[in-house]
Amino acid sequence: MAMIGLFWITPDAVYVGSPPTAEGGCVLLSADGLEAFDSDGSRRWTWQALRSAVVEELPTEGANGRATKFLGSLLSAVTGAFLGEGPPEMKLRLETEYGPEEVRVYSAAAGGYGAEEAALSQELLARFVAGTADPRAVEEWGREHGLESTPKARVRENLLRSWAHV
Repeated sequence: MAMIGLFWITPDAVYVGSPPTAEGGCVLLSADGLEAFDSDGSRRWTWQALRSAVVEELPTEGANGRATKFLGSLLSAVTGAFLGEGPPEMKLRLETEYGPEEVRVYSAAAGGYGAEEAALSQELLARFVAGTADPRAVEEWGREHGLESTPKARVRENLLRSWAHV
């Protein structure tokens, strides 16, 4: 499983934010659109039915980079296990053909997201909605590389650029 920007990628699925939590909550991204799963069931939107998709309230990476990420991940795991808390929450705001929707997503980056990766991820989501990028490219990468570890930052940024054709 690899984390690239705001996406968690496995050989079988691409998620916005983290993969399913213990409660089952997640947002699945596919060539057809987005599907949110939570305690109330599931909701689905096709790319054609969306006007915009933006992830808000992202935890951001501190100035110390890797050390901050490591310590943040460790602290999050320890306090989460002790206090029963899950990963940091973000919001996926959608504008649909029927009006606004908000979906809770969980961060896969306990130490926060880097500014460049976050911006490239938001651009990629916008291009999926606009129909100028194809989610199947991310799914294909997952089938081929989804069992590998998360690539280094520069590689992740280049992947996001290539998927968005930027």
